[in-house]
Amino acid sequence: MNQVQALAERTIAAPVERVRAAVADYVGVRARILSPHYGEYEVRSGGIGAGTVVHWRLQATSKRVRDCLIEVSEPTPGSLVETDRNSTLITTWTVEGNQNTSTVRVATTWEGANGIGGFFERLFAPAGLKRIHDQVLANLAREL
Repeated sequence: MNQVQALAERTIAAPVERVRAAVADYVGVRARILSPHYGEYEVRSGGIGAGTVVHWRLQATSKRVRDCLIEVSEPTPGSLVETDRNSTLITTWTVEGNQNTSTVRVATTWEGANGIGGFFERLFAPAGLKRIHDQVLANLAREL
C-alpha cells in the first residue's frame, strides 16, 4: 500500500479560539459548512470536539463514494483528528493564530491502492480532495 495525502490551508480573519470552537462544533457549524460532496451527515454521539462520532458519505467523484464513520480525538490543543472506522482515512485539522487571524490546515491521509490504479489515485485524488477541503474552508471563513 502507498500513503496518499491531500492538504489545504486558509487564513481566516477571526480569533484563533473562535475558529477552534467552530471547527470542533460538529452539531452546528460543521453541518453548515460542508460542501455538497458530503451526504447523510449525522452526529451519532458527542457533538463538540474529542469523543464525537459522526457519519457521512463523501462523494469525491461521480463514481467514488466513501461511507465514513468518524471518531474525533484531540491529541494536542488546536488540533482535531478525524479517524474513519471504515477505512484508513485520517483527517487532521490544525488551527493556529492570534486574536486577529487564524490559519486552518486540513491534512487527509489514507493508504492508497497498488499498481496502475494506485498510480492514478496518487496522481489525481489529492487534488480532488484538496478542492473539497478548499470549499469547506471557504464556507468556514464565510460562517465566521
